[in-house]
Amino acid sequence: MFLTTVKTRKLCEARNSWHSGWWGLKSILLLVSMALPFLLPSEFVQIYGEIARIGAGIFLFLQLVSVVHFITWWSHYWIPDEEIKHRYWQRRSLGIFMSTLFYVASLCGVVYMYKSYASRSSCSLNIFFITWTAILLAVMMAVSLHPKVNRGLLSSGIMASYIVFLCWCAIRSHTQLECFFAHVLVRLDKGFLLAIFSIVIAAFSTGIDTKCFQFSKNKEGQEDAVPYNYGFFHMVFSLGAMYFAMLFISWDLNNSARKWSIDVGWASTWVKVINEWFAATIYLWILISPVVRQNKVMDDNDGTTPQEIADFVMV
Repeated sequence: MFLTTVKTRKLCEARNSWHSGWWGLKSILLLVSMALPFLLPSEFVQIYGEIARIGAGIFLFLQLVSVVHFITWWSHYWIPDEEIKHRYWQRRSLGIFMSTLFYVASLCGVVYMYKSYASRSSCSLNIFFITWTAILLAVMMAVSLHPKVNRGLLSSGIMASYIVFLCWCAIRSHTQLECFFAHVLVRLDKGFLLAIFSIVIAAFSTGIDTKCFQFSKNKEGQEDAVPYNYGFFHMVFSLGAMYFAMLFISWDLNNSARKWSIDVGWASTWVKVINEWFAATIYLWILISPVVRQNKVMDDNDGTTPQEIADFVMV
């Protein structure tokens, strides 16, 4: 689908009809693609598994970029600049309320994880994961409120909730059962369908969110232009399929996964932990990068006017 729809620009193109229709033929191709792996040699499947690891990592990165882009947009919408007069105070008051709500939820999540997954001194790894997450929350809050950054608390609050969620998922993925309270030991198959549904939604939203992956501004769209990049959409879903494959085998190509379980094991735990740390790093860089670039411009300034400096930083 990626190869046959890439570079589609107009709604009148035949590839647009192929993207949006031909469901009978697509159903046949789906059945063939499901049966074909059983006929392939195991060596080929093993090679695809190694490729799928890389593709799954790329999918996580694209999903992270999309999440950060959404958080930035949402923060700007609820806490707009003073120049935006339309319902300014109403939206800003609601933004402050949402900031408080997200930070309270994040702190409650940290306390819950300490109580449920780090109640014993032998659970040192869980204690480390949760403590480091709490430190990241404090750092993001401090950087957001720094006078040179001054980005408010809404975006950092949403990001704090997101990394707390990633920490919780990481802890639940490993198999150190003695660190779990009995009331949180639920059957893994109850969350199986929910995990699949959430990943499909993430793949769909990332696939159509092409604006946050553009490195240059495009020309104004035309009336007969496609609503989003079809090629990128299918590429994201192909990477999402690789991510699905890694979840079903818990990122381990050599061992079979437990029946009706998804994303369980030490490999899955470390993938989520690294994803959490990487997400916090990317967000902190987004906060401080304008200050760093402005300082660099000021240091290298050789007669440039302040307005030119400001224009460069805004880029």
